[in-house]
Amino acid sequence: MTLAQLRAVIHSRTPLYEGFLRVYRYEFDVEKYGGGISRTSWEIMERGNAVAVLGHDPARDEVVLVKEFRPGVIVAGEYPYRDNLLAGGIESNETALEAAVRETREETGLTLSNPVLIHPGAYVSPGGTSEKIALVYGTVDTSHAGGVHGNVSENEDILTVVLPAQVFIDRVRSGDINDLKTLVAGYWFAEHHAAKKLNADSP
Repeated sequence: MTLAQLRAVIHSRTPLYEGFLRVYRYEFDVEKYGGGISRTSWEIMERGNAVAVLGHDPARDEVVLVKEFRPGVIVAGEYPYRDNLLAGGIESNETALEAAVRETREETGLTLSNPVLIHPGAYVSPGGTSEKIALVYGTVDTSHAGGVHGNVSENEDILTVVLPAQVFIDRVRSGDINDLKTLVAGYWFAEHHAAKKLNADSP
């Protein structure tokens, strides 16, 4: 049985905080499954959309991650320096692929070639934020990868981490990687890597 689509509309929007993150209180008129309409209030964080990048060197069969301080992790009570995909905001004049190339250069010093979309944009946590993250795969040369990089104006301090592809896959499958965007890209990579579908020109 196909259910009819319900309606939800924005009734009002009140700014609560506008800085690097922007938080607003929204009121919505939301149609309910059991009938009728409910007026509900929700606080939503808005920060634009972002891209996360999985860089892979097919010749050396290595992947590039980054390690940096993650404030949300320390607030949750865990060690805050985590290995995850490099990522950053998509500027208003950029495509996700263009942002992926720029962010790879800024955060690792590497050139991303042959970028392709793994996913055009998945919601990070739609109950609390409007942000979507696009996932991009591309090839890099890891032979000279390493060091600390980042945008100085944004106070970034980002260590480049190079892992053998199978080590990355094993860490994803074991749960050692607990950053969601990195997990999603990691499972995608594991599927394609196992099928021998990844090479320098045809991801």
